[in-house]
Amino acid sequence: MREPVDIPAGYHVLPLGSPFVMQFGPLFARHEGNTLVIGLRIQPHHLNLHGNAHGGMLLTLADTALGINLSQSHNPPLPMVTANLSSEFLAPARLGEWLEAHVEILRVGSRLGFADCRLKVGNRLVMRASGTFAVVRGVPATATVPSDG
Repeated sequence: MREPVDIPAGYHVLPLGSPFVMQFGPLFARHEGNTLVIGLRIQPHHLNLHGNAHGGMLLTLADTALGINLSQSHNPPLPMVTANLSSEFLAPARLGEWLEAHVEILRVGSRLGFADCRLKVGNRLVMRASGTFAVVRGVPATATVPSDG
């Protein structure tokens, strides 16, 4: 059993995610304009052998934040899957730090969506990622994230 996580004010448990993401979390979210900022506290199961957040964990957070934000940009939400994800690792994230994924939606069309993500600890930029997501027809999308209000 994992320890309870200390989260900053304004965040709530993210009610979305695949079974994989649920094992990876817990993830938390807050609304910022038209997007969700998704955050997590770096825990021991997120670390690599050097004691920093594992690159695969950072990619998972970016991929999840991009996909959820692109999906939730429509009403009803669009079911989407990752078509391409590119990234640059810029600085380490360490045990106990609060890591946030900030997403900028660039465009969502009838077949593809494009967005950028910045992973940050405070003002320190940890990673940047750019994603292309494909709309999947005939598959139900995830539930809508409740508003903060």
